[in-house]
Amino acid sequence: MAFVEIQQVQRRIGVLQILKGIDVSLEKGGFLVLLGPSGCGKSTLLNAIAGLQPPTSGDILLDGESITGLHPSKRDIAMVFQSYALYPNMTVAQNVGFPLEMAGIAKAQRDADILSVAKTLQIEHLLDRKPAQLSGGQRQRVAMARALVRKPRLFLFDEPLSNLDAKLRVEVRAEIKRLHQQTGATIIYVTHDQIEAMTLATKIVVMKEGAIQQTGTPAEIYNRPANMFVADFMGSPPMNMLAGKVSADGRALVPDAEPGSLLPLPHVLAPGQRVVLGIRPENIGVEGGSLRLDLPVEVVEPTGSDIFLWLRFGTALISARLAATESPTVGDRLSVALDMARAVVFDEATGGRID
Repeated sequence: MAFVEIQQVQRRIGVLQILKGIDVSLEKGGFLVLLGPSGCGKSTLLNAIAGLQPPTSGDILLDGESITGLHPSKRDIAMVFQSYALYPNMTVAQNVGFPLEMAGIAKAQRDADILSVAKTLQIEHLLDRKPAQLSGGQRQRVAMARALVRKPRLFLFDEPLSNLDAKLRVEVRAEIKRLHQQTGATIIYVTHDQIEAMTLATKIVVMKEGAIQQTGTPAEIYNRPANMFVADFMGSPPMNMLAGKVSADGRALVPDAEPGSLLPLPHVLAPGQRVVLGIRPENIGVEGGSLRLDLPVEVVEPTGSDIFLWLRFGTALISARLAATESPTVGDRLSVALDMARAVVFDEATGGRID
């Protein structure tokens, strides 16, 4: 039986339906990431689990027991917010130990628990400081320590890295990953950042407009997107999408962008069917592949470890990811290899993946 079960959860405000029958389960010790653009309902779902915004209908179970009607304080859930929510007049030790003090834990035990969790998060040298003396990354670690010290059954993270700069985001992300590996905590984490989702999750739920688009492991979501929304949302740059119709023999795509070309399909389809062929930038390179195209380079974007190219393919631009050792320039014609075995095909009308 799953440790966390969300069953047909809906949330309405007047005529506006924010959550549309959400079904999700998570095993004990799992790391579930709710991923999607702003306004998709992921934070509303997190707040429903926490008890801050009860669902209009449906049920939420924790370790086999319904918590839907419980007060937030009775759910044994700890939440880490985007804003840290630290008490400015308290030291780090006092902030971390506050929930233990409220629970009536003896001071000696409190001090031992505070030191233990501070060592886990490598903030023991900060215990005597006030929040104003800390960096953003340190404050987020303190907020995590305050949640961890309670030893709750479930941790909820609501976009905890959004206020951090790029470097700190990487550092704290690694800290959260390490925390999960060391403690075996069960975590539900909300973000709109697909890199966070891919690096942290054991399971990802991709949401759009209050509904689940796909649930799966990071590899499943990335390599076998259920529809064009998921394919486009996951990856930076996103998956290349080429619309067209299936050739007379059912084995190739005649792309709208370049009708004189034939792009082999990964499986045989109905002749004349309107489809969209998707291929990720990393599956377009200078070596290997099952299809070669000679294309002009329009944009070169070096990123340090990689180079992203934008190549002209008829009326479309497609992106390719190459090693930084390559040195193409704008205006060059480059022979690129497309790994068509890694391509994905979608129905143009429904957007769903065709297997």
